[in-house]
Amino acid sequence: MSQMSCFPSTTFRLGLLACALAAVPAWSMDLRQAYDAALQNDVTIRASRATAEGTRERLPQAEAQRLPSVSANATRNYNDLTTQTTNMLGQPVRLQNHYYSSSQNLTVRQPLYRPYIGAQVDQARAQVEDANATLDRDEQSLVVRVGEAYFDALLANDQVDLVAAQKAAYATQLDAARKGLEAGTGTRTDVDDAQARLDMAQAQELEVRQNLDFMRRRLEVITGKPFDELAGLDVQRFKPEPPSLASVQEWTARAEEASPELRSLRAQVEAARLEIDKAQAGHKPTLDAVAQWSRTNSDSVTSVNTRYDQKAIGLQLSIPLYSGGYVNSTVRQAVANHERAREMLEATRLDLGVRVHKEFRGMTEGMLRIAALQQAVRSAELALDSSRKSKEAGSRTMVDVLNAEQQKTQAQRDLAQARYLYLVSRLRLQSLVGEDRWVSIDQANAALSR
Repeated sequence: MSQMSCFPSTTFRLGLLACALAAVPAWSMDLRQAYDAALQNDVTIRASRATAEGTRERLPQAEAQRLPSVSANATRNYNDLTTQTTNMLGQPVRLQNHYYSSSQNLTVRQPLYRPYIGAQVDQARAQVEDANATLDRDEQSLVVRVGEAYFDALLANDQVDLVAAQKAAYATQLDAARKGLEAGTGTRTDVDDAQARLDMAQAQELEVRQNLDFMRRRLEVITGKPFDELAGLDVQRFKPEPPSLASVQEWTARAEEASPELRSLRAQVEAARLEIDKAQAGHKPTLDAVAQWSRTNSDSVTSVNTRYDQKAIGLQLSIPLYSGGYVNSTVRQAVANHERAREMLEATRLDLGVRVHKEFRGMTEGMLRIAALQQAVRSAELALDSSRKSKEAGSRTMVDVLNAEQQKTQAQRDLAQARYLYLVSRLRLQSLVGEDRWVSIDQANAALSR
């Protein structure tokens, strides 16, 4: 499949992946298992991991330039020499000579002073730090992506169950309305209202089932494995708690200190600063120690059958004088790129504060919303029970019962959504501040049924 990835369309590739997933035995999993599978199979993480491994090689490549370089070469030629001249009598003389010539050369060069290499090694270290931080950021982002996909799938499954229960209630109400009409105690309006609600519930069921299939497929693509069932939320064990730090300022400070996203950008700023040093090194001299041994045999027509052995050791100084303004231009370019990196760091820092504030409020206000919706569900259940009893007593109509049933279903759906949103907000907040991703996963996984 990887060999075809450069050519087929995205739809075709997803189709192939779906076929591959269908051929693998399905399994049940919780959030921790989903994240473990995603770490192994998610293509984005695999690409990020490969990128980091490739970038880490820049450091040994840069450090290798500080070590001695040894080169050797050898040649051997067959020569056919034809000489035309005149003798003492002025007669032309033609001479031919055939001989072999050869040469061997060994050179050892040790850099002593090259400012460019020093800046390049320091820059490579910054680039490796950038790659490591980027990989850390992507692995933290995977926590959020898996969590969002997992809880979206659970919410979609809850919606299917709620709509199915609502449809069953509407069917019961429709049957009661028809019997009441036949007995003369009901009205045609009650039958029509119940039928309309049932038809709408059936249409909603098709929609939520389609959404459930999409959410399950999304999670399968991330994890690379199919599954039969997901561990659901255990509402008895799920106890929403406030953030571990009381104020958003504390969370923002922690994010600015430990966020892998900011660590990556700081490393990029440092690499851009060292690029200025590399550019400025173009104005500076270089000094190398050079040792050379060479041997030549018949290297010219005047030294046929003559061998020379030469050994030399010394220093080689190179001083740049003028390069047409090229070095000055590269320095100005490096300065501009450094300024751009600094501004990107500041922009990301400010945006990070906004995102931390959003997820912090998602947790704190999510707790209040969950408590309010729990009370709303209890009230809706009481209202539905009262409407049913009042209808039997004749003080309420079928429409009142149907409205109460719909209100209860809406409250239950909102409560489920608020619970999952709280869990996702906590994962996002922990990811933004660079907390241990395994701890984040285990905390969310503890709220699921075993």
